[in-house]
Amino acid sequence: MRIGVAGLGKMGAAMAARLHEQGAQVTVWNRSREKAVASGLPVADTLHALCGRSDIVLTSLFDDGAATAVYRGSEGLLAAGRGKLFIETSTLSPAVQVSLFEAAMGAGAAFVECPVGGSIGPARAGRLLGLAGGEIDDLERARPVLQMLCRRIERMGPVGSGSLTKLAVNLPLLVFWQSFGEALALVRELGKDPAWLVSLFGETAGAPSILGTHAAAVAATLAGDRNVAPTFAVDAMRKDLRTLLAEGRARGMTLPLASRTLWVLDAISAAGQGDRDCSYVPAYWAGSERERA
Repeated sequence: MRIGVAGLGKMGAAMAARLHEQGAQVTVWNRSREKAVASGLPVADTLHALCGRSDIVLTSLFDDGAATAVYRGSEGLLAAGRGKLFIETSTLSPAVQVSLFEAAMGAGAAFVECPVGGSIGPARAGRLLGLAGGEIDDLERARPVLQMLCRRIERMGPVGSGSLTKLAVNLPLLVFWQSFGEALALVRELGKDPAWLVSLFGETAGAPSILGTHAAAVAATLAGDRNVAPTFAVDAMRKDLRTLLAEGRARGMTLPLASRTLWVLDAISAAGQGDRDCSYVPAYWAGSERERA
């Protein structure tokens, strides 16, 4: 199976490695060639070359603008995509996914969106959650690839529905990190060991599964460790919140918790910490609430 992967950020690189380990013939492309070369996989110099060496192309891109740039234009994927199947796994706005689907149809290509739930570890283990949108026949064609990456694949409806679901799934997670920071601020003066405190919260009814998988990272950031490798950076969280707030507005909805959480994350980024892992959010709030009082 010849698979191209466009976008070698943390998730794209993890998915490309997983597909290669599962026996696929993987070729990669990235805007900055250095990341593509660092993957150790064959590199296509252009998006057209990537299409030429692939039957299926999977994309993992940062935002709407990056996806539009990669797919559209005379040098984009769709210009060389006739007969190809594109699997778009990024967290994008539903409207952009729909526009790419329509453009793919016009170019004689098939297009499935399947934004994924999970981070680098689940991607490397093939344990992501796939939230697909697209035509049933196209999804079946994509399924052998997605099954290498995902523990569960759900078709949410036509293109756009997968992204809408992904935004909804992300919202409680994004808000959790701030609520946990506020909870830690309340008990800061007790002087408990960070690892012990995280373990205690992990056994409560309000603890999501992410607290278990990120317990060591949260404890480390609470203890002042600045070297926790980011799996879901603050700036990426801000991007997702902006996207889901825009989607809410388009649907006539107000999302006050999302809006206030974005305000906090904007403050973290303005303090120069936008590249820190999501586990830094509760440490930031618990450590700086006193100064804001």
